[in-house]
Amino acid sequence: MPGNLQSFLKQLSDDIEKQTLIKITLGNRRIKSSDLKNVFIKPVLIKNIPKLSFVYRYPTKDITSNFPAKESIFLIEKLLQDEFYNADIFTTENDFHFAFQKNNTAKIVSKGPSLKSTANALQHDKEKIRIIQATNAGYLKELGITTAEGIVKKEKQDKYKQINSYVEIIDGIIKDLQFNESLQVVDMGSGKGYLTFALYDYLVNKLHRDAAVTGIELREELVTKCNNIARAAGYNQLVFKSGTIENAVLSNTDILIALHACDTATDEAIFSGIKVNAKIIICAPCCHKQIRKQMAPENELKSITKHGILLERQAEITTDAIRALLLEAHGYKTRVFEFIATEHTPKNVLIVGVKQDKPLHPTQFFLEKVAGLKLLFGIQSHYLETLIDRL
Repeated sequence: MPGNLQSFLKQLSDDIEKQTLIKITLGNRRIKSSDLKNVFIKPVLIKNIPKLSFVYRYPTKDITSNFPAKESIFLIEKLLQDEFYNADIFTTENDFHFAFQKNNTAKIVSKGPSLKSTANALQHDKEKIRIIQATNAGYLKELGITTAEGIVKKEKQDKYKQINSYVEIIDGIIKDLQFNESLQVVDMGSGKGYLTFALYDYLVNKLHRDAAVTGIELREELVTKCNNIARAAGYNQLVFKSGTIENAVLSNTDILIALHACDTATDEAIFSGIKVNAKIIICAPCCHKQIRKQMAPENELKSITKHGILLERQAEITTDAIRALLLEAHGYKTRVFEFIATEHTPKNVLIVGVKQDKPLHPTQFFLEKVAGLKLLFGIQSHYLETLIDRL
């Protein structure tokens, strides 16, 4: 096996050096439950520097990263050892198929080229076609994202990417779901309104849905500003209201969203969604303080939680794991995944719950898992659990 794998990597290295490589595809997952479905790789030029562009394909998004050739070879080797059984190299001279066999040996099959190189194959520095296009969204100018000419400001590139990644995720969540004729959406803690405006734009102008979107925000000045921008844009069913997540009164809500609600405000938002039986609950938590203060395991985990940074990260994971389980307990099929790459925002975990007509497991099944996690980490109570118990 190592010889064949190294021969494959040597062939790949030679093709990169000769500039005959067109693309690489990694597939056939080793772990079938893994969210990483494929990796697609191609040579690109970034500021006239040759690199390989890796596209990591997940169920609801693609993540793209670019690496120098030497680092790329190492990453491909690692992916074939840990994630995938198969790889295909397409070059201008030959195609090469690499596959690990059931007996843990590997083989390489070569055949004539099936693809043709194009003159602009290495051109990479071009604008990606995005759902929310800067030139067609006047509200982005009013929100400070673009110039008067509809060009994204240099310092707002990350925010623009975040907006589009958010809309792409929403698209993946709702595209196969059935809603009533009029869609009711509440965005709790809408802040400066970037994502709220983009969501309304997407639902009404891209999907052509009859949608009413309400943004709830504590700061009066932001509420006033966003309402003025919405009216100027002709977004008649986009409304911003002053209030807190805790005290918001909801009814007839199809989609409830709370992005970057601090600490237990995320629990308040999830609880509000459960109370009104929202079809979809979407949260991006931050500032996981409530559980962190309680965690005091009396087992081997004490070695982890004695370090401040590790305690903080473990508290985040445990807090969100319990949130996901409690959503499952109340009939929501739940996923937790990356919202956007960490170079764009450190607050990048998204919890998504979709209400099921017939849950796969009874409530008690998930509540026992919650109890087990609390016991393992020495946790007395989770705030979301406390809210639900009051109900």
